[in-house]
Amino acid sequence: MRRALENLALCGLVSAGSALAADDAPLRECRALADAAARLACYDALPLAAAPAAATRGPFATTAPAPAATPAAAQGAAAFGMELRQPELATISTHIEGRFEGWHPGSRIRLANGQVWQVSDGSTGVYELTNPKVTLRRGALSGFWLEIEGVNRSPRVRRVE
Repeated sequence: MRRALENLALCGLVSAGSALAADDAPLRECRALADAAARLACYDALPLAAAPAAATRGPFATTAPAPAATPAAAQGAAAFGMELRQPELATISTHIEGRFEGWHPGSRIRLANGQVWQVSDGSTGVYELTNPKVTLRRGALSGFWLEIEGVNRSPRVRRVE
């Protein structure tokens, strides 16, 4: 009995996969674009499916169709979960003006672009550099790391100004 259920589920997944494979030509066209802005515009222009094909047939099909959304509800549903989302840069690059002698916990580092970042971990680094290039890299859980050219360690930082 268990084997029969596994086969039935596998058939449903295969049929859903073949239905999706038939409709992925526009995705492949977008994926082939080399320019990132053009690729994003291509993806944004793709129409959204009203209902997934797998939900209307196969062993796990729903019996009742989804209720039609009103225009106001459709707009709200389209933006659900994206209210605060803004495009995020993964990194920014600049340099530290003048002489840089390193950092200690809580020290503030002023960058050439006017931003001030404070070391938020317990690390210490003693270096003697002049106008070092730096890259601020976004880390996990909303953290940021300051990568300094010529230094093999990166302090965790947070922006204060």
